[in-house]
Amino acid sequence: MLLRYKCAPILLACTLLMAACTKPAVHRAAPIDSLPPSMATQPGDRHVLAGEWEYVDGAVLQLTLDEQGNGRYEWKEGRFETQTLVDHTWHGMWFQKENDRDGGFTVEFSPDFSEGEGRWWYSRIGSDHAPTEKGGTFHLSRKTDLMSRGDTPPAP
Repeated sequence: MLLRYKCAPILLACTLLMAACTKPAVHRAAPIDSLPPSMATQPGDRHVLAGEWEYVDGAVLQLTLDEQGNGRYEWKEGRFETQTLVDHTWHGMWFQKENDRDGGFTVEFSPDFSEGEGRWWYSRIGSDHAPTEKGGTFHLSRKTDLMSRGDTPPAP
């Protein structure tokens, strides 16, 4: 009888552990602005982001980034802000002052960081901090010296 009471806690723990292991994990996409501060400021070698880029999302926008991966573009007084660059994945925020909106983005770069495929979304439209409008995708490519001399085709 005494042995039965000593084993009860172990059996209970094993039962709870088995139940926890059989339930599938639920993964939810979290917007980049909800990352904990330790991840949002994670140091990385961001100098690979510095320079002139072409951002293609229907039209072509010129984007200039500094050594920290932050920069501006002319459309709607836009600004990019880097939050993390881990391996070949870049996460950040975009802000457009003129139309009072902002959101997040992620880019998966090629091995040489010459181009990347990105996805963007809204975090705020005006006073709406939970907009239902969808974002989109874009292509990013580094401008070469030849292209920066005027060989870039105009926006459609």
